[in-house]
Amino acid sequence: IVTVNCARLLKADHHATNGVVHVIDKVISTTTNSIQQVIETEESLETLRAAVAASDLNSLLESEGQYTLLAPTNEAFEKIPRETLNRILGDPEALRDLLNHHILKSAMCAEAIIAGLTMETLEGTTLDVGCSGEELTLNGKAIIANKDVLATNGVVHFVNELLIPDSAKTLFELAQESEVSKSTDFFRQAGLSSHLT
Repeated sequence: IVTVNCARLLKADHHATNGVVHVIDKVISTTTNSIQQVIETEESLETLRAAVAASDLNSLLESEGQYTLLAPTNEAFEKIPRETLNRILGDPEALRDLLNHHILKSAMCAEAIIAGLTMETLEGTTLDVGCSGEELTLNGKAIIANKDVLATNGVVHFVNELLIPDSAKTLFELAQESEVSKSTDFFRQAGLSSHLT
């Protein structure tokens, strides 16, 4: 699938006497903002703006390149426990891993994403980016609230859930989501859960 500024290429290579015509399915508008400027101007990305500033990722998101930012909205940050959020925001390494887990290494418009596509993030982890009908999905969940916000250095999709990588979780959080959740209960009962957090 070929896209031009996120418009799908419908028919290519119509030769004319004075050139060539490619037919696309949208009107292409002018793009002047970098990904960083998109973050700075969108009210729904206020928490993300603060997180990017704290992790010193501003320069990357305004530099030349072709990235996809899966931008967590304020609503996405509000869904996780305040204690977890404060811990990540207070830990520069965990915060950087969290944000890099939301940045793909290439620009991916919604039109070009097909079911079962695995994309590598800047953190070095992978995300399953797919589609279900008309909806985009991440790791099988339709959590994309707004898609194809174009920037000069890539594209932004707004997501309404936070994608927390393992490297930004405590041992306790990891254990709760795995096959050793019963062991976690034993640690809690023995008064040792603080070691895991």
